[in-house]
Formats: sequence, structure tokens, C-alpha cells
Amino acid sequence: MRQAFPVYGLITLLLLAPAAHAADCTLPAAPKVDWQRCYVDERDLAGHDLSGARLRETSFQRAKLAGAKLVGSDAYRARFVSADMAGAVLDDGIFVEADFTKTDLTGASLKQTDLRRARFFRASLRGADLTGARLNSADLLNADLSGARWTDGQRVCAEGSVGQCN
Repeated sequence: MRQAFPVYGLITLLLLAPAAHAADCTLPAAPKVDWQRCYVDERDLAGHDLSGARLRETSFQRAKLAGAKLVGSDAYRARFVSADMAGAVLDDGIFVEADFTKTDLTGASLKQTDLRRARFFRASLRGADLTGARLNSADLLNADLSGARWTDGQRVCAEGSVGQCN
């Protein structure tokens, strides 16, 4: 006969289990801010420094991030749909599976950024610097890459490069 797990054992396990991570979405924009799973849609964060921030699964839809610094940030599966990120610096960040659909990344710096499986459908990467970026399985369908510096750091995409660097 199987013995039932004692109730006190279950309570002990629950008390010893690590607490679930809960970010404080009301914190102001700052380096190393923890906004994991927050909604900061349509916020004006232009020029702000979010270097080293924890932005996993955070939504920045239609947010203004022009000139913002996201250096070394962890934005795994973050959503930047229709955001203004012109001139933003995303160097050395983790943006795996991030969604940049219709995002303006004109002149942005994405050096050494992990962009595996990221989505850039109809995004503007005109004049962006992708030196050393990891783009494995990234979706560049209809993305404007005109004048972008490609991942090898040498080649500059020709005017009219859409979906691939020509």
C-alpha cells in the first residue's frame, strides 16, 4: 500500500521553494533596472540609459527609445513592435527571439548583439551597425538594410537591400 505524502511535508517544500521572480514595473528607467514581463508600451524613453537592464518578455510596443542605451541588456523575447529605436545602442545585448516588427532602428548600433530568431519584419535597419551580431534564424522579411554595416564588419549593404544584405 502506498503511503500518502504527509501534509506537513508539502508545507515544508512550499516554504523552502524559491520565490517566483517579480519585477517592480514602477521603477524609473535606469541602468540595470528590472522590468522583466512589464508593459512599458508607448512610453517615452528616448535617450534613457537602460544598460544591463533585465527586460525579458517586456513589451515596448510603440515606445520611443530613440538614442536610448540598452548596452548589455537581457531582452529575451521582448516586444519592440512599431517602436522608435533610431540611433539606439543595443551592443552586447541578448535579444534572442525579440520582436522588432515595423521598428525604426535607423542608425542603431547592434554590435555583438545576440539576435538569434529575432523578428525584423518590415523593420528599418538603414545605416545600422550589425558588426558581430548573431542573426542565426532571424526573420528579415521586408526589412530595409540599406546602408547597414553587415555582421562581418566590412560589408555595407547596398541601397535597396530588403530582406538581405546585397
